[in-house]
Amino acid sequence: MDSSRSGGAQAFAQTEINWDKLDKTKFYVVGAGLFTGITVALYPVSVVKTRMQVASRDAMERGASSLVKGILRRDGIAGLYRGFGTVITGAVPARIIFLTSLETTKIASFKMIEPFQLSEPTKAAIANGLAGMGASLCSQAVFVPIDVVSQKLMVQGFSGHANYNGGLDVARRIIKSDGIRGLYRGFGLSVMTYSPSSAVWWASYGSSQRLIWSFLGYGTDHKESVPSISSVMLVQATGGITAGAVASCVTTPLDTIKTRLQVMNHEKRESARHVIKSLIAEDGWKGLYRGLGPRFVSMSAWGTSMILAYEYLKRMCAKHEVV
Repeated sequence: MDSSRSGGAQAFAQTEINWDKLDKTKFYVVGAGLFTGITVALYPVSVVKTRMQVASRDAMERGASSLVKGILRRDGIAGLYRGFGTVITGAVPARIIFLTSLETTKIASFKMIEPFQLSEPTKAAIANGLAGMGASLCSQAVFVPIDVVSQKLMVQGFSGHANYNGGLDVARRIIKSDGIRGLYRGFGLSVMTYSPSSAVWWASYGSSQRLIWSFLGYGTDHKESVPSISSVMLVQATGGITAGAVASCVTTPLDTIKTRLQVMNHEKRESARHVIKSLIAEDGWKGLYRGLGPRFVSMSAWGTSMILAYEYLKRMCAKHEVV
């Protein structure tokens, strides 16, 4: 990234570590451990969000805290980690595909839009958005089957859903009933949910960083110094929270519909239209935003933790010393 860019881009250029400056082997190995740790910490929020999206109206009215208490009462802490083993198994290859696609596409996107006379936040939004969408599209082939299996484990025994003996049992039953395509139930909606969500998240994150740097005065005549690591982390965390808020509000309806389609029993063959009608009949239009609270917390907490860990990982794996 050209350090001569104006405004917040100068501060960003001084702290950005591009793909070609990374030790790839170290990046993948250390990254796998780092993101596994974050997943351990935040996985219970995903379980609560998923259960809220498939809950009956009575269960919804009791709220998330009641749902969590019920899980702990019946299954203890282990209940908040149902499906975790399946998620971790698929998360490593999916994450490798995602991060590789993200970084390479981002570089290509910045080069593509460089000739256009656009502001730095706009360039960042476009390049990061295209990178986020492309990375999500590339990783969906691995992610969707893992998502289908893990979500069935998350809701097993809840609101009439079947019980399973682990992820392999779920996969076996799905394939027996629907064939391999059963593992890709909701694939179209997953692409429609996660790709825009990833695009919105990364676009919001990239542009908000540059706006924050400009607001703090970096890139101006009176503030040309390199920002401290604490300042960099604070800006990155703020960008992560902003991105999570925007993305969760935009994509929760699609996520709710997708989750319902993926966890329904095999004998049911409801379409997305039927799911939408059912949600609206039960709760009105707000039914499409079931689980918005946990999804916002999940996306903001995961996004902020992920981006801080990701940027730290890039600093750790840089081939050369980068401030």
